[in-house]
Amino acid sequence: MKIIVTGGAGLIGSNVVEELNNSGEDRIWIVDHLGASEKWKNLSRLKYRDYYEKDNFLKKLENGNALGEITHVIHLGACSSTTETDASYLIQNNFEYTKILAEVCVKNNIRFIYASSAATYGAGEKGYDDCTSIDSLRPLNMYGYSKHLFDLYAKNSGLEKKIAGLKYFNVFGFGESHKGNMQSLVLKGYNQIKEKKELSLFRSYKKEFHDGEQKRDFLYVRDAAKITLHILLNNYNGLFNVGRGIAETWNDLAKALFQAMDITINIKYIDMPDSLKAKYQYYTKAETKKLQETGYNEKFFSLNDSIKEYVGLLNQTGT
Repeated sequence: MKIIVTGGAGLIGSNVVEELNNSGEDRIWIVDHLGASEKWKNLSRLKYRDYYEKDNFLKKLENGNALGEITHVIHLGACSSTTETDASYLIQNNFEYTKILAEVCVKNNIRFIYASSAATYGAGEKGYDDCTSIDSLRPLNMYGYSKHLFDLYAKNSGLEKKIAGLKYFNVFGFGESHKGNMQSLVLKGYNQIKEKKELSLFRSYKKEFHDGEQKRDFLYVRDAAKITLHILLNNYNGLFNVGRGIAETWNDLAKALFQAMDITINIKYIDMPDSLKAKYQYYTKAETKKLQETGYNEKFFSLNDSIKEYVGLLNQTGT
């Protein structure tokens, strides 16, 4: 194998590369945009052959000399900010770039897998089933729509039958410190608890959910990486949910975090910004039947175990 991983310095990407390294594979070329962030630190623990900035890689791709003898492309690079308001930027990064790369890979018989998102499901009024039609889905934010747009393009162009898309749910874990405001609540909470001995959660604005009882399908990044490589290397095509199929509350997450840090539980409920109220998912839970039918039977990290391991890594690195 000769593998390109776009977004290889990011949270999921760096863990995918690490998983490949653990299996003895280092014939990997990483594409990303490091900018002025601390994302480069994720690269320091990885083994790979070369690195390209995303714009330089796109130029090489358009000139027809970027892929060489590459056999697999794992496309995880994108703008992942759910609060990004520049629609043109999101379309360029999350739709146009993916479209160009996917078409080149299919044309050259290169295995292609890309990151979609659970954000494409919107408020979940149509459920979270990857076996049903995506035509009626209505994402709540522009990030989700940019991901949904490529899912639709792949379906309508016939690419979907030749490539794989992964709808990642709430992924957290080591390697996300560069994400700023888009860090998971686990990392934000870890830093907040260290400083203030308390953790803030958003109040609920729906009567069927008490404060902190909004639910998410929380997925440890090590599980996300394993599923990614399972779908890639076993040549399954189409759209797949990548989640545990378990919905747990923010209160559950907070309690697990306090326990892992050996600090008394102290949760404070705060107002949600008005800008988020209409775009907030109160409940997500991946339907995982389709994933199970591929033969994936690895045991998932529980929320408690994953947070305990993550906190241990954060204590070691001090970040």
